[in-house]
Amino acid sequence: MHRDLQEKEFFSRHALGVVPVLKKATVGVAGAGGLGSNIAVALARSGVGKLVVADYDRVEPHNLNRQYYFRDQIGMYKVDALKSNLERVNPFSEYEMHNRLLDKENIPRIFGNVDILLEALDSVDAKLMLLQSWIAAFPQQPLVMGSGMGGYGGNNGMVSKRLFDKVYVCGDEKTDVAVFPPMAPKVMIVAAMQANMALEWLLDGEVIV
Repeated sequence: MHRDLQEKEFFSRHALGVVPVLKKATVGVAGAGGLGSNIAVALARSGVGKLVVADYDRVEPHNLNRQYYFRDQIGMYKVDALKSNLERVNPFSEYEMHNRLLDKENIPRIFGNVDILLEALDSVDAKLMLLQSWIAAFPQQPLVMGSGMGGYGGNNGMVSKRLFDKVYVCGDEKTDVAVFPPMAPKVMIVAAMQANMALEWLLDGEVIV
């Protein structure tokens, strides 16, 4: 059964004062794969007013074991499929999608107006490039990275910590997905940790780690 959804109904279980703060927030998500798609869904459900997401890839069958996509979206660009899914989850937020391969030139342009950036890229080289580009362009803006989400198990080894200044990392920091193929639970744990850290920053103005 489908019926019109009212915004106040959607957020009726949120704590007092949370909705107006998050409604004004803009969060960047660099990547729309296992981490990025699940981060975006968590933030959309939380009521972040605007998400800026960048990815250049298409949905493939092997993505479906851990990424927030569906069978009928195979072959679609991830940013298009994800926008459709986010709008189904929360139609009250804005979703700015960029079908782009991120590089050091376009990162400041795409994410220049976000309050916080969440990194969700695949390779170590891409992560390092984003880190260097971000701190060079926006040294006072927070960045939350993901590192170590391969395989399964190891719940007690999942950590959130400050790398330096306003750069943070979530994950076990040791399992390489090239060695330990990623599975949904661990990927979603790290995505949730990153999204939760973003909420902490937006709502409290700091991250306690």
